[in-house]
Amino acid sequence: MARTWPLIEREREFKTIQSALASEAPDLGVVLTGEPGVGKTTLARYATGTMAGQVRWVAGTESARSIPLGAFAHLVGPSTSTDPVTFMSAARAALLAGGDTVIGVDDAHLLDELSATLLHQLAIDRAVRIIATVRSGEVVPDAVTSLWKDRHLVRLVLSPFSKEQSVELIESVLGGRLEGLSADVIWDASGGNALFLHHLVEGALESGALRQVRGVWQLRGRAAVTSELASLLESRIDHLDDESLHVLKLLTFCEPLDIDVLCELAGDTAVDDAETRGLIRVAREGSRFNVHYTHPLFGDVIRRRLGIASSRRLRGQLVKALAGRDLRTAAERIKLAELSLDSDEKVDVELMSRAANDAISLANIPLGERFAQAALDAGGGLAAANLLARALLWQGKAEASDKTLTAFDPADMDPVQLVQWGLTRISNLLWTMGESRRADEVLALVSDRIDDPALELVVEGLASACALFEGRLTEALERSQKVLDAPRASPYALEWACFGGGLARALSGRGSEVAEIAARGRKVETKVDGLLKFMGGYGAVIGLTLTGQFDEGGKEAARNLQFRTAGQFLGWAIANIVMGNVDLACGRLQSAVGRCEQSLAALDTTSAAAWSFPGRIILAQSYSALGRDTDALRVLTEARRREGRYVAVFAPQLRITEAWLAAAQGVTGEAVSVAQAAAREASAAGQFGIEAEALHAAARFGDETAAPRLAELAGEVDGVLVGAYARHAAAVAAGDGAALDASADELAQIGALISAADAAAQAANVHDAAGDRAAMASSAAIAGRLSAECGGLRTPALVAAAHPLPLTAREREIATLVAAGLSNKAIAERLTVSVRTVEGHIYRACTKLDLSDRADLTTLLRNEN
Repeated sequence: MARTWPLIEREREFKTIQSALASEAPDLGVVLTGEPGVGKTTLARYATGTMAGQVRWVAGTESARSIPLGAFAHLVGPSTSTDPVTFMSAARAALLAGGDTVIGVDDAHLLDELSATLLHQLAIDRAVRIIATVRSGEVVPDAVTSLWKDRHLVRLVLSPFSKEQSVELIESVLGGRLEGLSADVIWDASGGNALFLHHLVEGALESGALRQVRGVWQLRGRAAVTSELASLLESRIDHLDDESLHVLKLLTFCEPLDIDVLCELAGDTAVDDAETRGLIRVAREGSRFNVHYTHPLFGDVIRRRLGIASSRRLRGQLVKALAGRDLRTAAERIKLAELSLDSDEKVDVELMSRAANDAISLANIPLGERFAQAALDAGGGLAAANLLARALLWQGKAEASDKTLTAFDPADMDPVQLVQWGLTRISNLLWTMGESRRADEVLALVSDRIDDPALELVVEGLASACALFEGRLTEALERSQKVLDAPRASPYALEWACFGGGLARALSGRGSEVAEIAARGRKVETKVDGLLKFMGGYGAVIGLTLTGQFDEGGKEAARNLQFRTAGQFLGWAIANIVMGNVDLACGRLQSAVGRCEQSLAALDTTSAAAWSFPGRIILAQSYSALGRDTDALRVLTEARRREGRYVAVFAPQLRITEAWLAAAQGVTGEAVSVAQAAAREASAAGQFGIEAEALHAAARFGDETAAPRLAELAGEVDGVLVGAYARHAAAVAAGDGAALDASADELAQIGALISAADAAAQAANVHDAAGDRAAMASSAAIAGRLSAECGGLRTPALVAAAHPLPLTAREREIATLVAAGLSNKAIAERLTVSVRTVEGHIYRACTKLDLSDRADLTTLLRNEN
């Protein structure tokens, strides 16, 4: 299907061009300079497209550069004169014959000397308006350069698109939202160059690397370079000698490459020549000088020219040159392993295994899978199989992961092998497949056979995380503490214990203890699976948000948001779900929605059941807070289908989400009842931080009974937030408008804007009932401002404040359901009352509002929206 690539408006540049070409302007026009493909010609033609008078375009070309007045030949016509003066005079007359004229010159740096001189004379005589484009870094005729040096024309340097402009352009072409990680990858590859951006997207669409999932466009894998773009870039390298081309061929398989290695393989002269031609650049990075392409797409173009045999040979040369060097970093090991994979050198099992572990630790899971598979195929045995299974489980390839490990008999394993095998299988069974029972069986098998104290700590750490997710917080705390108290616990034991113990403490209301645990996890995170750090960080973020430390929670979440390859999509998705918690807590609803929609789309291609669960909770709550109850119901229904023991820890939060949805639907009585049930469920599970959240939700929805228990929790749960909740709930119970205003201010100062908005709206409703119009207007204005800051917050309290009606809470609730299209019988079933009761409330509501029937009531309530 043909796609239209619109012009992304460059408002400042566009206005500069129009101003320079205006007849009353002191300048005669503009020269646009910039890198190839930055959009100079497109913008120039667009800016002149609607001008009055004629615009006559010429173009400098390599082929016409040796022909006098070659660029203007088609406008001037044939001439028998060989005298330059006569020739130029005739050309000038021909150009000016049409009256008011704008001369457009594309690639003015390629003009022959006579054409450049003619253009310069036209400028000196002020005979025409001129718009010209010049490629940066090229040799430009003096006559053209003087156009802006002598201030006849305005010089405008056209920069590449910003990332925001690039995303706007891509999304306008695709007709949908582009995933944030994919946007980063495409932006890095294109450098904001409009032409490269165009061809990268087209190539990715043609190859299937760019596809739409759940309404989000995702890039997975390498985007193929289109033939058209390859042709454009190949013009830069077509005239290179074999030695210089060899430099580029080596670099295409290993960029960046240490300059000493490159010179050793290609020779100093060839490297210098490639640098002089602007094809490569040398940058000092630490103690080394590394060589890069001047543009990353050159590598793809060179790669297209190489066959399998030559590619294998070149990679082999690089492997030999690099193998003798000290591989100090994960990046260096990964680079060498990637070269080895498709080279003519024999696979080094140890290198592939180490590189697989490195790639997994850096959350580049598909690459880790390739290395692990190569190690296994080369005879790496159980160790390689375990690496492969880890890579598969992190990608949600649950069955393949389990099959890889069940091919080995645990009876034949030594204790270390058994623990490694068990960790991976349990992780896969529980968090990817959602099979708690089988995970528990494997955990029991491993526990029974291990008696080494160090290995026992690893099992204890994993068991703490398993117990946490299955809702057994006390056990999770006890098991994690055993590891945290051990002086010589291994990195894996500590990371798992920090995961299980950190989140368990946060949920139980001991959030102030989480920071220290998270710090211990950070010290070992580079020595374990890359994705484990997101889980350890998750507990830290929840601990900070539940204690009201939203700024610190945001900083903690932001630690893990930096990704640069499409292969890191799973880590990117989990990290954004973690940040989504902070966004929701702070009231950044649109941001929370965007993050979670994209994250769930990224996880949609996997079976990462456990990690999609909190994402759905955040998304459904955010939708509900925005009044998007249909969307919230859809996501909540997806979450309910995925409920199970493997995510039992989230059950109270899921009930809170159901309360938020009921509130969004206007059924406030049900919202209060469900929130109270969620609080009881959380309390029974020892999740006192979540119990406070549930009780405060009930208070926001109008519950007058939550204050006493919240006051108790304020003395038991860490942080400032629960105390503020308790004071808000007490103000709701007392119907105290001034206290509600104070609560709104306190909650806003903490940063809990959703709660602050509801408190202000409740204050407005109390002031209105008391007849204090001035106080009501002030509180309503604050509620409206906070609602806007939250991105369009819509809650029962805000609706009531914005549209005050002389109805009781029950009458408004039933009227809302009437407006939603429910029959009296359906309303009675929803509220567990009789049909006669519903009819009575509808009658009284219509009487108070001077309406004839339920149809008029429906019209009134819908107009509120």
